[in-house]
Amino acid sequence: MSEHSGYSDRDLQREVTELQGKSATAARLFDIRRIIGGLFVVYGIIVTIAGITESDADIAKAQDVNINLWTGLGMLALGLFFLTWLWLRPVAPPTPDLDQNTERPAE
Repeated sequence: MSEHSGYSDRDLQREVTELQGKSATAARLFDIRRIIGGLFVVYGIIVTIAGITESDADIAKAQDVNINLWTGLGMLALGLFFLTWLWLRPVAPPTPDLDQNTERPAE
């Protein structure tokens, strides 16, 4: 069965290979560690800046603890942890399933 509705086995194999490449790219792009890490870094920067610009009266309301500064630094550290984890252990590309019954095309 070398022809399936206008496609040869080689065309079908090439199309499957292209789809697997797109799937691996999408998996890396939408890795949850990237999303969580990015959000925590952005929010951490915003809250840290709010903590740095905090007035003495606002700090006194929180029992002399600059909670925005400490929370922002914690969020920033957590976000950087997730992004470092992503960088050190990236998503492995999926291994193609090789069907043992398929024949190699004649060269």
